[in-house]
Amino acid sequence: MFLRAPFISRRSLLALPLAAALPASAQAQGPAQTRWTMATAYPEANYHTQAIRGMLTEVEAASHGSLGITLHSNASLMPLAQIKRAVQTGQAQMGEVLLGAYGNEDPLFEMDFIPFLADNWDKILKFNEVTVPALEARMARQGLTLLYVASWPSQAFYSKTELKTVEDLRGVRFRAQSPIISRMAELLGATPVTVQAADVPQAFATGIANTMITSAQTGVDSAAWDYCRYVYDVGFTLTRNAVFVNTRAFQALSPELQAAFRAAATKAAARARAGAQESETVMTQRLRSQGMVVGRAPESLLVGLRRIGDTQREEWAQKAGPEGRALLERYLAAIR
Repeated sequence: MFLRAPFISRRSLLALPLAAALPASAQAQGPAQTRWTMATAYPEANYHTQAIRGMLTEVEAASHGSLGITLHSNASLMPLAQIKRAVQTGQAQMGEVLLGAYGNEDPLFEMDFIPFLADNWDKILKFNEVTVPALEARMARQGLTLLYVASWPSQAFYSKTELKTVEDLRGVRFRAQSPIISRMAELLGATPVTVQAADVPQAFATGIANTMITSAQTGVDSAAWDYCRYVYDVGFTLTRNAVFVNTRAFQALSPELQAAFRAAATKAAARARAGAQESETVMTQRLRSQGMVVGRAPESLLVGLRRIGDTQREEWAQKAGPEGRALLERYLAAIR
């Protein structure tokens, strides 16, 4: 994917010093220029990626040529599960991840995946106010500087067959992009399977998965009409991506460039929010135009899902301990 000849494996490429991993054109910029690499698992046309592109363009312009950042989209540099660790160790200087995918590392990272906890745009504003400071502190202890978080649109169930109640999900092979979704699948009587966004079409085509819950944006990104028939909007939650930078690399920048970076990140977060809200309408219509049966989930299905959501909220609070429960209670008080 990187070089045709001689062949260099992805693992070997990540082990190389940064300068060696860069193309000659990048190295030719001279010693005065700092070169960074950023990894994301999402495709180029996705609004998350486009918001990042805008941020990087602004940062590079503010650096007056002293900083160049190469963005590798669609998991072309490494899969989602490896991105956070790669930035922590300096193999890449920046990354974007789905926070919930790291729930086994820390319950805080998957809090936004609790079903029906933060499931509309007013709630997610309060949710961010309460949780982002905790995320910043947690990631700082891991050598990472959080730049911003960005939500996905409302979530929907995608299925090859019609769904009327939670009983219809028993026995299906359910794509689980986070530990809390894996647990939800278990509570539904389904079999959870881990599939990253870039591999969804192949997973459905080969029978690895036959049901998932995700946004209309991911449905379009993966051409869901090729492998699914039904789309049921359930609201569920506005899950979040996190965009971050290696703290040591960030602190090596001038104070002026750090300030420009944060200003560009603030604008990128606003662009991503607007993109998500637009995506809810535009991408849902795109799914419908491709012949998919798109609609609100029947109440009989929602009742069962909300019951599972209540169970998972309590399970999360027990796993997160007193600190996590206090955070949850602070958020619930903020939305009352």
